Amino acid sequence: MILIMAYRPTVMGYLGPQATPSQIKNQVRKLFEFVSGYGLGGSTVALFGRVGGGIYTKAADVGADLAGKVGEKLDEDSPLNPGTIADNVGDNVGDIAGMGSDLFGSLAESLCAALVVSSSSWNLISTNDAIYFPIVVVCAGIVASFLTQWLIYLPKIGVELKLRIQLIISTCMVTLLIVPCIYMLPT
Repeated sequence: MILIMAYRPTVMGYLGPQATPSQIKNQVRKLFEFVSGYGLGGSTVALFGRVGGGIYTKAADVGADLAGKVGEKLDEDSPLNPGTIADNVGDNVGDIAGMGSDLFGSLAESLCAALVVSSSSWNLISTNDAIYFPIVVVCAGIVASFLTQWLIYLPKIGVELKLRIQLIISTCMVTLLIVPCIYMLPT
């Protein structure tokens, strides 16, 4: 019952001031199901992305190794082995699909953890908007990453330098986007 009363101000925005305790209890249950569903869904997508990337990588790697190294006694990345191309493609798929899905899984799980932890603070729950701050931070990060990717087009520099510049610019942009959000929170 204490948990239901703690969520009353947030849930009141959805149900109105005439909400009964059973309506509030049902709404709180739904909110927790949404958060846990998002976290578990993010973990599941990350799992299948990692496994799918690993399958491509292992299949290409084993095929190239069997055809080139074992069958023809060639070096690992010999230009005489056409399987080397498949091996490199498999490695790239594994890295991109696997690491990208790991990042998404970490993002989903950390967002859910931040929502659950912030929901245990009475000071945050007593306001209607402050509990949504973790979602605002994630949204600011997504907007900053899209803007950085679209606005920063540097064709004549190396990949490492380009990534470093994009990281610095996106970090500054996220900071600039989050600062107004902090001051818009209710006090």
